[in-house]
Amino acid sequence: MIQRIQTIFLLLVTGLLVASMCLPIGYFMGADAAQYTFMPAGIVVKEQFHSTWGVLAILLLSTIISFSTIFMYKNRMLQIRMSVFCSVLLLGYYLAFLAFMFILKSDLEASFRISWALCLPVIAIILNYLAIRAIGRDEVMVKAAERLR
Repeated sequence: MIQRIQTIFLLLVTGLLVASMCLPIGYFMGADAAQYTFMPAGIVVKEQFHSTWGVLAILLLSTIISFSTIFMYKNRMLQIRMSVFCSVLLLGYYLAFLAFMFILKSDLEASFRISWALCLPVIAIILNYLAIRAIGRDEVMVKAAERLR
């Protein structure tokens, strides 16, 4: 299981998504030169917490799916489907991020500056794609070996 390259890819995806949950997505710069940190769980503005639960929920679900996909090595087609679903969820993460960003930007009347941590899910999507290709190669190899018997 661990000797397969797709396991390494999926572990990296899990690590990137956990890091993405802990790091700030961006910063709002208020008119009064105040800086508010936009985390996946929410943003604190003047002692008031604005929740962005959708962004955190998508990241948490994607992390759980990518980690559990590692242990589905006996069912490679399900492993491919779960990896594709995780990539689709991560695309939904960006849509939810944009929705929350525009809503909070209009509520706070502030400018927004993105953080470098916003690129981590894109890297996770790329690693998911590489894992899908490696799983597909394993499936082709197993089918070819079964044909020879």
